Amino acid sequence: MKITELHIYAHDLPVKNGPYRMAMTEVWTLPTTLVKLVSDSGHVGWGETCPVGSTYAEMHVDGARAALTAMAPGLIGAEVAPLPLHQRMESLLNGHNYAKAAIDIAAHDLMGRALGVSVATLLGGALTTLVPSYYSTIVGAPDETARIAAEKAAEGYPRLQIKVGGRAVEEDVETVRKVWEKIRGKGVRMAVDGNRSLTTRDALTLSRECPDIPFVMEQPCNTVEDLAKIRPQVRHGIYMDENSINLNTVVTAVGTGLVDGFGMKVTRIGGLQPMRVFRDLCAVRNLPHTCDDSWGGDIIAAACTHVGATVQPKLMEGAWLAQPYIDGHYDSRRGVKIEGGHIRLPEGPGLGVVPDEGMFGAPVASFG
Repeated sequence: MKITELHIYAHDLPVKNGPYRMAMTEVWTLPTTLVKLVSDSGHVGWGETCPVGSTYAEMHVDGARAALTAMAPGLIGAEVAPLPLHQRMESLLNGHNYAKAAIDIAAHDLMGRALGVSVATLLGGALTTLVPSYYSTIVGAPDETARIAAEKAAEGYPRLQIKVGGRAVEEDVETVRKVWEKIRGKGVRMAVDGNRSLTTRDALTLSRECPDIPFVMEQPCNTVEDLAKIRPQVRHGIYMDENSINLNTVVTAVGTGLVDGFGMKVTRIGGLQPMRVFRDLCAVRNLPHTCDDSWGGDIIAAACTHVGATVQPKLMEGAWLAQPYIDGHYDSRRGVKIEGGHIRLPEGPGLGVVPDEGMFGAPVASFG
């Protein structure tokens, strides 16, 4: 199958009860970018990419749309299959994995629909139909964060991610301790996420002040060098998130024993094809990881859930969805959602969701 049409859509996703606060940014609304591929067989596939602002990672919405527009003419006539498609994209544009991911996801969706199988099947086969999720708190007051943590644990979330940073480390320590008081003994795993905002000094302080609390430190500091500096000194496991920008970085981190796991975003690494390689690499080294993304609607949610369903359960740290912060769905009947802290794998071919493209308006660019 070959690509005959490529359409790019722009759509805003307001943050429900916003803003969503992290250590280095807060967002009230997020513009997402959707891609529709049409093949010479008449089948259609959808992809999506949605950066969280312009400071969370090395990506932003205008960059995604510019990159897609730059690649699009050269993708008309390209094979839909992921490997040759990635080779074609690499020949057209260096970097910009988060834009290429939208094409990759759409290609998987299209192939699944053409073959009559799910994306999870294309990725090797689902090991579960109920994928664990996790809840991420915003940076907030210690007592309020602890209250929310207790509430989400009661809802059935198997993992909580507690955002810290952007303030005095003493307040972060207080937050972690109060959360632990609420969830201790409830079988809920905890990650403390600095979103690369902590100095090495504060990361060490946070770990040393909470030696009795079993959490992992997710991307506490800004650089790989910072992680290497604190690695021998912290009392907790370290997960890499924002620094894991491509497979090469992941291979180095795994090979050197720099980290104990990953918070991995599907669009950051370039889509489902490189995510599959990442999954298998982590399986070889017995490293747990997430299968989520920074933001987005039903298309990204479905993609994260499909790949998450193919991960060994003992290594699956969860798939985070923006769904609790978004009103409505692209697909009113099959929208992806979290229930009881878990996500049911969408049924049907491809991603299992069919967006109502009328809600996106006219494409901002069309090719083919």
